[in-house]
Amino acid sequence: MTSSPLPITAAVARRPRGILTVLLACVCWSTSGIFISLISREGGISPVGIAFWRDLLTFVVLLLGILALRPSLLRIERRDLLWLALMGSFSIGLFHVVWNISILVNGVAVSTVLQSNAPMVVTIVAWFLWREPLTWRKIIAIILALLGTALISRIDNILSQQIAGQAFLLGLSTALLYATMSLFGKKLAGSYSPWTILVYIFGFAALTLLPFQLVDGFTTPHSTAGVLYFIGMVLFTTIGGFALYTLSLRTLQASVASIVAIAEVPFASIVSYIVIAERLDLWQITGGLLVIAGVLLLSWPSKRPQDSP
Repeated sequence: MTSSPLPITAAVARRPRGILTVLLACVCWSTSGIFISLISREGGISPVGIAFWRDLLTFVVLLLGILALRPSLLRIERRDLLWLALMGSFSIGLFHVVWNISILVNGVAVSTVLQSNAPMVVTIVAWFLWREPLTWRKIIAIILALLGTALISRIDNILSQQIAGQAFLLGLSTALLYATMSLFGKKLAGSYSPWTILVYIFGFAALTLLPFQLVDGFTTPHSTAGVLYFIGMVLFTTIGGFALYTLSLRTLQASVASIVAIAEVPFASIVSYIVIAERLDLWQITGGLLVIAGVLLLSWPSKRPQDSP
């Protein structure tokens, strides 16, 4: 059973707020690659271990917070358990494993470019499943966002490195798994608080990765710095980012939210410049402007209802 669509005036009024929420989520997510790299440098933990402890610690923090403040949020319908399990297993657990490996194998820039294919997956599937309109705004926004992402990550340098086929497929798999976050989340966002969805999907993510940890030997960070990086990744990158993004799906179509989320790329460039002194060249600045142009195109009110994204 699907809810009736919002009136056009209400949808237009709520859309900028939803886009702002996604942008705030991108600020949180933009620190992911840095935290993963820093944790890996400290040693003592594998990419699977990073994903497992990230998901488990996030689940524990969320569960304790909900039990202390509002236990009623844990109530869900039995029919939604399957969707929560799928979202937790694919969109969180497996995605984090593949993302961690891609960061270490391909680097942050390459991984980000390949993951940016996710909006195309979401837009096509959302049109097929929910008949979300594939408007000219979405098409142009996707083109602008992809061009901008390519320039920011310097796709010319990436192509010249002749990435191995397996590494390329690894990066593309992050896009497919990342796309399921919007698809599964749209099914649940209108029925539950974002906190309810998050606590369950991270719980299912940890359960999904538990068998791999049994084989891996439950590796943990070897240093205090590694533990502190983990805390930052859990509280800021993970809980902050996913809570904001899930909240945005209440006011945005899945395809729109996914396209706006490409703004994570320029944010990541800025964070990298501040933290590890990576400089932005002219092409990267141009790419950032293209991404912002795509976001503005989606948020600009339409005079004709049929053109509203």
